[in-house]
Amino acid sequence: MLTAPSLGYLLLSPMIIVFAAAVIGVLVEAFMGKTHRAAAQLTISIGALLLALVQLWRIRDLSSTTAAVNSVTIDKAGIFLQATVVILALIAVLLIADQENFTAQASAVPGSNEEAVALLQKNQQTEIFPLFLFAVGGMMLFPVATDLITLFVALEVFSLPLYLLAGLSRRRRLLSQEAALKYFLLGAYASAFFLFGAAFLYGYAGTISLVGISAAAGSANEVFLLIGIIFVSIGLLFKISAVPFHSWTPDVYQGAPTPITAFMAACTKVAAFGALLRIFYIGFAEAQTMWQPIITVIAILTMVLGSVVAIAQRDVKRMLAYSSIAHAGFLLSGVVALSKDGLAASLFYLMAYGLTTLAAFGIIGLVRDSTGEVTDLNRWVGLGKKSPLVGSVFAFLLLSFAGIPLTSGFIGKFAIFSAAYQSGNIAIVVSGVLASAIAAFFYIRVIIMIFFTDPVNDSVSVIIPSVKSKISISVATVASMVFGLAPSLLLTTATNFATFIK
Repeated sequence: MLTAPSLGYLLLSPMIIVFAAAVIGVLVEAFMGKTHRAAAQLTISIGALLLALVQLWRIRDLSSTTAAVNSVTIDKAGIFLQATVVILALIAVLLIADQENFTAQASAVPGSNEEAVALLQKNQQTEIFPLFLFAVGGMMLFPVATDLITLFVALEVFSLPLYLLAGLSRRRRLLSQEAALKYFLLGAYASAFFLFGAAFLYGYAGTISLVGISAAAGSANEVFLLIGIIFVSIGLLFKISAVPFHSWTPDVYQGAPTPITAFMAACTKVAAFGALLRIFYIGFAEAQTMWQPIITVIAILTMVLGSVVAIAQRDVKRMLAYSSIAHAGFLLSGVVALSKDGLAASLFYLMAYGLTTLAAFGIIGLVRDSTGEVTDLNRWVGLGKKSPLVGSVFAFLLLSFAGIPLTSGFIGKFAIFSAAYQSGNIAIVVSGVLASAIAAFFYIRVIIMIFFTDPVNDSVSVIIPSVKSKISISVATVASMVFGLAPSLLLTTATNFATFIK
């Protein structure tokens, strides 16, 4: 006899709100005229994210393993990760929705005309908003999913919209579409690896539950467990851009519209690492000796390769892409630590890195010439002298990426390396410190180019940002600065929320 599934609607309400808003956005796109569509979509997106954040605050002290028929677990760490995704998405949506800025970009640079401005206003891409909300909903589900099928569904729900969003750049359409195609094809392979690994784990444990897989440790064929761990890890390591599954990252970061790149770089890492932490801390914890050496080697390779290859980049978006690869290696230190301190440090690092990334890509979107955005670092020479404020903010963000003291990046690296050291993983700490020193070179090189080199006589300029861009960049920068100067505000919260329940 069939029974109705038991659902905890209060605990699921943040995700339900975002998915419902995405569906409403699709209806708005279908039935509302172009005149008011952009304003309506932005209002729906911001309203849904704010309401989801309020609901997360309401359920912050609640927990359940049966919120959705044992396939979703709402706990402290899951709520923190969901809140991180929503906060970063709120900042990102202002960058994405900055239609006023698009107009300013068309009118404030040489060679523009009124017809171009009018055409840009007429062809606003409002379909971005429902795709954005579906991606955010999937990212909220991914870190709290506790069975392999739900994990796969969440993975596809946030990946498919990202494939489309990456190909929506107008100015460099072919480059953007090429990036989207590469992202889609490699993402499809990664999903296939994940499913293949899930099949082996089911064959090993007889269940798709993470808790069930952990409970089966030592009682079944260990070869099936090892194969399952390897293939599931490949699917997840692709999403975090870990070596050797990183090849899509520079092309997609460069080809996608800059606001979409900002959203992907910040929020996707939070969702993917949230799921990775839950899977390894709960599902694979009993098989630690089996996977820890492998993840340690991948983390070291990721840190070193990301830092070294970034030195040769001449495009600022590709440079930050390799920077994100290196940061993925640093974050894997928290996975290898397999401790409460490692989890707390990872939660802090994800929030701090996400805020810094959004602000950095927001700044990149302001540097333009008559043809649009300029990402060639050679043309950024002397930019700090043309626009001291923008140059100073970007320099601060680069120092935070480098992990210079008194920045949130330094606190994040110190916390995560401390957790790895306490768990006995000395090799990953030494490699991380050396990779950080290498990475500091190319960050400081860019600062020297911006401030200590005479500007070249060309038409590159920093446009005056609109209110939306000002809010998003300012909030992200100030928050990053505050968490560097007073880290206990976030680190204490992360420590209190660093708990997975089984």
